[in-house]
Amino acid sequence: MSHQDPRDELVGHLPAMRAFALSLTRNGAQADDLVQDTVVKAWTNFDKFKPGTNLRAWLFTILRNTFYSGRRKAQREVADVDGVFTASLAEKPAHDGRLQMNDFLRAFAQLPDEQREALALVGASGFSYEEAAGMCGVAIGTIKSRANRARVRLAELLELEDEDGLGMTDEATMAVLAAHGGPHL
Repeated sequence: MSHQDPRDELVGHLPAMRAFALSLTRNGAQADDLVQDTVVKAWTNFDKFKPGTNLRAWLFTILRNTFYSGRRKAQREVADVDGVFTASLAEKPAHDGRLQMNDFLRAFAQLPDEQREALALVGASGFSYEEAAGMCGVAIGTIKSRANRARVRLAELLELEDEDGLGMTDEATMAVLAAHGGPHL
């Protein structure tokens, strides 16, 4: 049984990788650099990839590790206090959805890195809790907890009532988010 060369599948994962990178960096240029670094690392280490396993999860793990390695190296970096980079990620959606994109982006940016990452992996990228836990090197319960705390905090920040819910999975909202390179929650 022969498997397709994973290098042939790499390009198909670039949009999802960029969306995940954007959710981590909150900056388009930094996200592009992160994806490029990830592709270079993956390409030079394809001999370590096990054919038949989840290529997307492998790529996302490399991307995540590259991001956090860079963060550790740049401990003295100034934060995006005034929100200039965050505000540049997307524009107000053109659809009639109740949730305003700018409000969501501001709230999403306020989440701790681990919670943003959990929502990006599980909610936006469609990974299972098990896959996300494996990529992050934590227990499944930890990912579930982070995602739940993130959803609760987003609802608080957006002043949603319990019955309002966090309706970010409707097709119209996801299409707008995808078109503007933002998180796909």
